[in-house]
Amino acid sequence: MRYLPINNNLFIDNRNKFRKLLPSNTASIFFSNDQQPRNGDQYFSFRQQSDFFYLTGIDQEKSILIIAPDMKTKKLREMLFIIKTNEQIAIWEGHKYTKEEAREVSGIENVMWLEEYEMLYREVMMVTNDIYLNRNEYPKFFPEVEDRNQRLGTELKNNFPLHKYHRSAPILTSLRLIKSEYEIELLNKACNITNKAFRRILSTISPGDFEFEVEAEITHEFLKNRANGHGYAPILAAGVNTCVLHYVDNDKECQDGDLILFDFGAEYANYSADMSRTIPVNGKFSDRQKECYKAVLNVINEAMKLYVPGNTINIVNEKVNCLMETEMVKLGLFSDDDIKSQNPDFPLYKKYFMHGTAHFLGLDVHDVGNKEEPFKPGMVLTCEPGLYIREENIGIRLENDMLITENDPVNLMQDIPIEIEDIEQLMKNK
Repeated sequence: MRYLPINNNLFIDNRNKFRKLLPSNTASIFFSNDQQPRNGDQYFSFRQQSDFFYLTGIDQEKSILIIAPDMKTKKLREMLFIIKTNEQIAIWEGHKYTKEEAREVSGIENVMWLEEYEMLYREVMMVTNDIYLNRNEYPKFFPEVEDRNQRLGTELKNNFPLHKYHRSAPILTSLRLIKSEYEIELLNKACNITNKAFRRILSTISPGDFEFEVEAEITHEFLKNRANGHGYAPILAAGVNTCVLHYVDNDKECQDGDLILFDFGAEYANYSADMSRTIPVNGKFSDRQKECYKAVLNVINEAMKLYVPGNTINIVNEKVNCLMETEMVKLGLFSDDDIKSQNPDFPLYKKYFMHGTAHFLGLDVHDVGNKEEPFKPGMVLTCEPGLYIREENIGIRLENDMLITENDPVNLMQDIPIEIEDIEQLMKNK
């Protein structure tokens, strides 16, 4: 793997916490991600299913985990199944885990070849009535293609229709919401690599560059620092594209006088950072750009104070919307009188700020959790107010990653330049 070895206590602890939340006399089965077909005889780059990685640390396809704590036979209580490699696989595809390596990575003692799965999982099924299966339950994601957990889980239910089946996702969501010290360390590494990439841009970008050339600088810095790559499709949006929220074409020229909005994050050991910054292509904000930038900066500085235990994403959104509305009045986008007469179902601020301020962050850039979940120490969320004035070609988004603690929140991106003076000075020194 590109990333450095991870202390396997992370995965041992995760399984222990999961095991304690299982009802008695149950078993759980988890499948790794598929290799996703690309075209011809090619696959997309493999990325492990997040829950599977959380429980095992195994970053390899065609792997299976069984957790059955109450089995009388100790060997059957926790089993990891992996590909049995051979000379042909080694020549054509490269190295696969040995049993010893899989034990070291995962902390699972009983590692077996995949050929043994059929017999051993049936042995578990024969003495277990309740089975927990896994699904990706992100509420806004409806893929047309079934993943391996869904496909093989359905096959298992067809083979054993008289068992009772349950969802492991609620248990894993409750666990993944609270990051351990190991996970915070990995997220810090992802943020630090993201910082290096942003500073690289500040020292290289010039009018006439294409957005994809800037993206190449980011990718270069990610890979040389052991990141898996990008945690999500990066946004590098110059000029009018700054006002397109999910612009990912990254194929336009950066013009003198343009702003360029960045939304990218390094993924390190499958943990993703998520940063947004906006800078002037030529290194100097215009007066109007500076005025708008300060408005968003004022809001993010106030918004970060809201990341304390007991608040929720909905509370943060509501308060940030009010802060943005106040700044918009100062910018002359509408007046207090306009607000009094606005349609409450379509408030005026939504023309210029149409997205939420926060989402959970971790193994997925939009990590598990919901908007009504009270903040607790150990949670990590984004803070990302924005302002989009399409008629002026001004789009500004600033985003930091915030760790909830028992005391004041911790900005994991505090070292990434955000002040106007710092950005202009760093760009001037290139």
